[in-house]
Amino acid sequence: MSTYSRTGTGTRKGGRTSGLAIAGLVCGIVGLFILPIVLGPLAIVFGAVALRRTGSAMAKWALGLGVVDIVLMIVMFAVAANNGGSFSWHIG
Repeated sequence: MSTYSRTGTGTRKGGRTSGLAIAGLVCGIVGLFILPIVLGPLAIVFGAVALRRTGSAMAKWALGLGVVDIVLMIVMFAVAANNGGSFSWHIG
């Protein structure tokens, strides 16, 4: 009769969340506020690697936030180009 152990050395999908998924999520969230040109692509890379390794939902969120960072950066560049190279917010 064979016995099965709960501990294993292999990785499985849906298991523990990897550090890369956490790093990608942090890069995606921080990239919404500062340095989206750097942190957006980093979030995408970290999220993609974590998604291949674990398939976690956090990796999917990191990918999504990285894409949002890049889209927002492109929109900000387009607005700045239409305003003569400057970008400013006016409240009121």
